[in-house]
Amino acid sequence: MDGRNRVVRFSVSVLVAALAAACVDSKQAVAPNSTAFSTPPSAAQGFLGYSDTAAGTPVCGNCHVGKLAEWKGTAHSHAWADLQASGHAQASCEPCHTVNANGNAVADSNVGWLATHNPRYRDVQCESCHGPGMTHVTNPDASQPLASMLVGVGLTNGCGECHQGINNPFLDEWAQSAHGLVPHAGGKAGTTQPCVTCHTGNGALVAWGLDLNYLEKDSLAATNGHMPITCAVCHDPHDATNDKQLRFPIDVASVSNNLCMKCHHYRAVPDPTSGGGPMSPQGPLLLGTAGWRSPDFGPTDTTIRGTHGSSGNPDLCVTCHVARAKVTDASGNLVLNSTGHLFVAIPCLDTQGRPTPSDTCAEPQRSFAACAASGCHGTPDAARSAFDVATQRIQALVTELNAMVAKVPASQFSTADSVTITAGEGAKFNARLGAMTGSPVHNPFLMEQLLTSSIKQLQKTYGISPTSNITLQDILAAPAGGR
Repeated sequence: MDGRNRVVRFSVSVLVAALAAACVDSKQAVAPNSTAFSTPPSAAQGFLGYSDTAAGTPVCGNCHVGKLAEWKGTAHSHAWADLQASGHAQASCEPCHTVNANGNAVADSNVGWLATHNPRYRDVQCESCHGPGMTHVTNPDASQPLASMLVGVGLTNGCGECHQGINNPFLDEWAQSAHGLVPHAGGKAGTTQPCVTCHTGNGALVAWGLDLNYLEKDSLAATNGHMPITCAVCHDPHDATNDKQLRFPIDVASVSNNLCMKCHHYRAVPDPTSGGGPMSPQGPLLLGTAGWRSPDFGPTDTTIRGTHGSSGNPDLCVTCHVARAKVTDASGNLVLNSTGHLFVAIPCLDTQGRPTPSDTCAEPQRSFAACAASGCHGTPDAARSAFDVATQRIQALVTELNAMVAKVPASQFSTADSVTITAGEGAKFNARLGAMTGSPVHNPFLMEQLLTSSIKQLQKTYGISPTSNITLQDILAAPAGGR
């Protein structure tokens, strides 16, 4: 009998016993639906692929039925059909739409689909990330093929092997972003809490209650014990419950459940035990809850939600910070399909019009296209105008407030008081908040109220008058423009 057509049949009692020992998570694995699958071609080198090609059931899914059900909802489960329906299917695309060495640690590229062109290896299945499953299936107790969480330019493993190039440059852009640093944000994480919970990928997973098992979990020597904020930190490879397979939603106005805000929410209000200013307050600022409220702040609910944080912008942070853009040359040829994974809202552009991670360009070299594409602003120029006006107004208020804070008695800035925040400390915090990059955009309405109420409170509490030649009334009388 041809080895390609032989059927491997397991004793049900032996297999169930082995699975009971190996598959301890009842949410992920139960007794198998089938006790048989066709022996894979030898050229596939241990890759199993589908046990039922028509139903789209990987051999792995016969035991890991929970993960199978989740995976069925992802684009990976119909990657082959999508390619065929795209109108530009060609052989060069197939390695990223089938099971082979892409995405896992196997060094030999001539495996799986590429070695056999057997339909059982179509789609991006479990083994695409976890590697060949034959050893695990035949001896579950002795092996567990783990997927990698690391990605990087030049790595022959992980999501980046497919999600790169001018058509889908997720890896290329991510590697240049702050999320791609090891550890994130230039080494600020160290080994201290709470820094590691947001400055390292492995720390974020733990903080979010995701006790995942992955290849580098026990040893991250290549990155000095840290993992950057990689693809699988934010995206769940198995589950499409949230848009783009994100681990948490992006359209929820909640610092505890919005994916971006789970990290971008620290020290949004003054801490009585610390003289430190705001650290990553973008989420609360967007939602209108950041900053120090003086007794005369104004709104009774102490919340001012700007348009960027309202129902008019349902995707909140992601609308601006993960915006796609198609870049073409003068002849209309594709230069880059930017995926927005630089995470820069108004990026600097290079000479070809491609977004860059640089933040040093002059404003005319920045793109405001995302602001218009989102529907929030009619045109990029209208968005640019709104940005200019809000920035000028808030910078003027910050300058005025800083000059007044400098005259507050030093005794008003003691960090020993663990109960209250003085007017001097609160005003200083608000001035720092207003000076942060992005504050005039995240919520210009709240920032103006925080800064003007702080100026008034310093006048009332300490008798300090504004010092600039431009009066507060002049600043507030200027037209808002462009919003």
